[in-house]
Amino acid sequence: QGKFTLLRDTRTDGSFLVHHFLSFYLRAGCKVCFVALLQSFSHYNIVAQKLGVSLTAAKERGQLVFLEGLRSCLDLLFGEEEEQPGQPSPLQFISGSTSDLRALFDFVRTSLTPSSSDSWKGPVLLVDDLSVLLGLGATPVAVLDFIHYCRVTVCSQLQGNIVVLVHSNEDSEDEENELVVNSLCHHSDLILWAEGLATGFCKDVHGQIKIIKRVSLELTGEQDQVQIYQYKIQDKNVTFFARGLSAAVL
Repeated sequence: QGKFTLLRDTRTDGSFLVHHFLSFYLRAGCKVCFVALLQSFSHYNIVAQKLGVSLTAAKERGQLVFLEGLRSCLDLLFGEEEEQPGQPSPLQFISGSTSDLRALFDFVRTSLTPSSSDSWKGPVLLVDDLSVLLGLGATPVAVLDFIHYCRVTVCSQLQGNIVVLVHSNEDSEDEENELVVNSLCHHSDLILWAEGLATGFCKDVHGQIKIIKRVSLELTGEQDQVQIYQYKIQDKNVTFFARGLSAAVL
């Protein structure tokens, strides 16, 4: 509890990690606020069903609060958003009325603040993916402020967890995105970094994942613990193995 996990992908798609954490926390009985900016609800629901979890049922019982970013963006851009009094759209910064992400933070805080009738084990904020906010016009400072306030509220005050996915490319000229990624790496308790193979595409090895446990954050003078595995994504699970030890190779 109280941990910030960063999912980072480079030259590959790390969304399989998002699906894992979503199904993992729902099965564990946690209250989940899912800020989904990359795909539709039906996409996440279809993948979750393969993993044995129903997002529709989780929403109906109040365990899952789902923000469908794609639909909210379209509604805002084409003026079809039906705002309720005192409840602005979480993504209202797109319309130009404000440049910060306060409305999005308020949505997260309201969604995860427990009520007297809640019996969930702990709050979880899941974001897929943070880089989209920059593409929608948010500044790096606004994005980092949003994450900072979410960490204070969810991790410190509510003793919950945050899992955030960001895309990165070391050769990219997108300086704003790299600034956000590097800043988040310094503040993360755990980094799961999925990378494409340097040698190119392989049907039996889909990429490698670097697991970085930030022991140095605890100020004990120890070095961060780094483990590297390769993986293959299958229909309902992911197989991990040491580098060069794929069954296809051996």
